[in-house]
Amino acid sequence: MVSTTDKLKALLDKPGLFLMPGCHDAISAKLIEAAGFDTAFMSGFAVAGSKLGVPDTGLISYAEMVEQGRNVCNAVSIPVFGDGDTGFGNALNIKRTVQGYAQAGFACIMIEDQVMPKRCGHTKGKMVVDRDEALMRIQAAVDSRNEDRDILIMARTDARATHGLDEAISRCQEFTEIGADINFLEAPESEEEMIRYCETVNGPKMANMIEYGKTPNLSPERLQEIGYKIAVYPLTLLNTSISAMQNSLQNIKNGQPATNILNFEQLTSAVGFPEYYRDEERYSQKD
Repeated sequence: MVSTTDKLKALLDKPGLFLMPGCHDAISAKLIEAAGFDTAFMSGFAVAGSKLGVPDTGLISYAEMVEQGRNVCNAVSIPVFGDGDTGFGNALNIKRTVQGYAQAGFACIMIEDQVMPKRCGHTKGKMVVDRDEALMRIQAAVDSRNEDRDILIMARTDARATHGLDEAISRCQEFTEIGADINFLEAPESEEEMIRYCETVNGPKMANMIEYGKTPNLSPERLQEIGYKIAVYPLTLLNTSISAMQNSLQNIKNGQPATNILNFEQLTSAVGFPEYYRDEERYSQKD
């Protein structure tokens, strides 16, 4: 049986860009797979918001992320990327975090260079650690992967906002040299910056497409032309879910029927009743 990590490696080896929606729980991951996507990304922002109702400012713990990740990965057969934040501590914590994410079923973990507690890369107040510590984090993650962990490493830098584009590009170059499988320069602020990053840094690169964020929301075709391998849409499902719930709540409050909803058969199908009924019938006692 092919592991999800091997599936991801095959995707990275294929020509062209692949699209990766963000999930925040098992049902959103199942919907991504059902829609025909090859991968999903479990966003820390989305999990903190949906699971705890708090902002992405380092308030969610390693254990809470791993628990949510296990549920997500168990619900689908496609590779899932996990947001590992800063690794939740020093080098030994990072190695344990990589191990825990691999055991939960993630195909890839993202480790970043922000100061802990970290925050969403498109919000104010970000700070990053110095370059030596940033490299140490990725080295620890790579070392953990190399201890026969079935997981890939994506190395992220937020240094664009604090130290400028040159430093961010240098960090991504060194992350790749250390052995990161994918690199990610967070929040470039123009198409020109995105082009320079892709032309300068080797290895597969990810573009973060957050609606109304700091980075231009380019088409998949343009992202591929520039040199990106992955386009992630980490908050789209959470965003549209909140909007739909707010509209439905307002309808209920006004005594009106909800709009744009599934019928009951569609709802039961989305959560897996047909498969349950099939297995129930298979294992039922025959007269």
